[in-house]
Amino acid sequence: MLPTWRMLLGGFIITVMLVAGAFVLGYSLVKIPPANALAVKQANVYLYADGTEITRDGTINRENVDLSQISMDAQHAVLAAEDRDFYTESAVDPKAMVRAAWNTATGKGRQSGSTITQQYVKNYYLGQEQTVTRKVKEFFIAIKLDRNVSKAEILEGYLNTSYFGRNAYGIQAAAQAYYGVKAKDLDPARAAYLAALVNAPSEYDVAAHPENKAAAVARWNYVLDGMVKQGWLSASERAGTTFPTPREATVPTNMSGQRGYIVKAVKDYLAENKMLSEDELAAGGYRITTTLHKSKQDAFVKAVDDRLMSRLDRKNRKVDTYVRAGGAAIDPKTGQVVAMYGGIDYVKQYTNNATRRDFQVGSTFKPFVFTSAVQNASETLDGRPITPNTVYDGTNGRPVQGWNGGTYAPENEDQRSYGSITVREATDKSVNAVYAQMAVDVGADKVKETATALGIPADTPDLAGGPSIALGTATASVLDMAQAYATLANHGEHGTYTMIKKITKDGTDAVQLPHRSASRVVTREAADTTTSVLRSVVQNGTATAAQDAGRPAAGKTGTAEEDTAAWFAGYTPDLATVVSVMGQDPVTAAHKPLYGAMGLPRVNGGGAPAEIWAQFTRNALKNTPVSDFDLELQPGADRVELPPSSTVPSRTPDASPSGDESSPGTATGGQDTQGQDQGQTQGQTGGDTTGTTGTPGTATGGSPTTGGTPTTGGGTGGSPTTGGTDTSTGGADGGGTDGGTQGGTTTGTGDGGTTTGTVAGQQGGWHTP
Repeated sequence: MLPTWRMLLGGFIITVMLVAGAFVLGYSLVKIPPANALAVKQANVYLYADGTEITRDGTINRENVDLSQISMDAQHAVLAAEDRDFYTESAVDPKAMVRAAWNTATGKGRQSGSTITQQYVKNYYLGQEQTVTRKVKEFFIAIKLDRNVSKAEILEGYLNTSYFGRNAYGIQAAAQAYYGVKAKDLDPARAAYLAALVNAPSEYDVAAHPENKAAAVARWNYVLDGMVKQGWLSASERAGTTFPTPREATVPTNMSGQRGYIVKAVKDYLAENKMLSEDELAAGGYRITTTLHKSKQDAFVKAVDDRLMSRLDRKNRKVDTYVRAGGAAIDPKTGQVVAMYGGIDYVKQYTNNATRRDFQVGSTFKPFVFTSAVQNASETLDGRPITPNTVYDGTNGRPVQGWNGGTYAPENEDQRSYGSITVREATDKSVNAVYAQMAVDVGADKVKETATALGIPADTPDLAGGPSIALGTATASVLDMAQAYATLANHGEHGTYTMIKKITKDGTDAVQLPHRSASRVVTREAADTTTSVLRSVVQNGTATAAQDAGRPAAGKTGTAEEDTAAWFAGYTPDLATVVSVMGQDPVTAAHKPLYGAMGLPRVNGGGAPAEIWAQFTRNALKNTPVSDFDLELQPGADRVELPPSSTVPSRTPDASPSGDESSPGTATGGQDTQGQDQGQTQGQTGGDTTGTTGTPGTATGGSPTTGGTPTTGGGTGGSPTTGGTDTSTGGADGGGTDGGTQGGTTTGTGDGGTTTGTVAGQQGGWHTP
């Protein structure tokens, strides 16, 4: 059964002859084709959902130059990045091709293994398709080209055809696009950055994607180190080199206004979802229909102009030159992005403020903590279920308990202490002390898991563990946050957002769009109970400006550290929208505080962001019937929880009337005419507010709406039809909003029935909003 040596030798000789014959045949059959001139390529057309044209991006930004017009530093930088042995190697590198094929097959990432000669052949003579046929042609054309053309000519052609991002083809256009200089004036630092871009133009553009700067700098260092290794750059010159931040892009006027932001976002979306690569888009000829609605897009621009830009005075207030805005709106039911605000003008501000990931989201992250608490049936450290009415300690600078990571004592806004406070009210007032503790009670890992399930990308910068996660140290984009809030609006069902409805080429569908299906990522009770809490923020808390939308709304304000950004994230049953106002130096790109912007002491989420949100939402939905939230709450979400001590915790002095503490009392509260807010102020204390200690008394609520007359130790309280709110300063009411300081028993009846609660008499009473 074993082959003889003659058989082995014969087999070897036959194999060699077959390989040689195949090589000779391929070499003779494959011809060098005419150049694939980009000058004749078609434009790509971008459309709104209704077919209205947004813009075309078919203009080619390229200027061919001789190799003598490209600095030696630029030549060496590209060689160090792409092919360090270019001048000594053959046109093809079989070992590199085999290694690349093996790495691709074993899952180590797709690699080309191509020399610069092969890449030039692909760029200039062939297309970008990833097929065996193209690779075979590339192989033989490269060999023929290497025999007929000098290395210098090949390098010149490669430098003139390579794509560097920003629609810049060739190193001359790239030098202009990124640094405003000619290719012959590129120094080692700038040349190394342009060389780094060839590997990943979109990812390494630090102006468009500041969150990727670390990766871009690493690639830049790799290029410079290669130049030193090859002897093209001295070690001393390398040591004195600093990263050359590129300028923001200038683009053709067909990309002005919001058009450029939309096109860039669509291109990034297509690349990230592996639908079309930059090279395929560069070939042109595609008609891309987006999910954006022109009317909503126009409404977003007008809202930002009316509520923010018109209030800026860039000539007389330097801080106003820092102001930028970003926004995104998603249909919760379909996941379609229906509007996006990227900045004041793509020609003036290149970075898309709707998709950038470098500003902290602040307190807009807090709802994810509460959602996680309900989702995981979490409890406080002393074993109480976490509901909207769970009482926490809202003392400013209170050290978080139950965490092993060291002392963490977050400050509340304006250093304000709240004492014992319910989760609902802590959300209304955005109390950091409460939410940092809640993050520990739930578990930071579970909070992160819930946030990513809702739609925050797992690789979001600074999405770290620990109690600080609750305060929004993560730098998710506006679009990321809109996706997560859309999941809450959709009762906990999530489907990845989409920006594309259809892509055609030559009249036929060119790309199979990925199937989108929504799945439940958190329970309906978790999402809906969060919505009920966020409705309170709009009705009673920091986002009352959002009421101008004229629709039932839920949302949360947020502020980044040092007030470098202010956020409002909110939704109605039909639309989830996030708005952020950011501060950035237009020259250095550094984040800047917004103190004094628009002539205000500070910019917060309840100001311009909430006002923009309200105007946009009102106009975007003006032809949509008003619908209310249909909520299914967690068990116990509608019950008031008493503090875990024998007496009611004290409130802050500025939140309660003057008076002395007194003995416990019993109160019976009414229910409002809707029958929904049962016991919302249950447990109010009777008695007067004069500071006089009286004996317990009994009061029966009557029908007048003006309230009863206060008496020491108890009084006759009015029982209004809305639930028994007593407007007198000392009388006890049936379900009113403020108790007195003396203990007593009161009974009131509203239209919806009666509720009874027993609490301790307290200075100012204990109020649950």
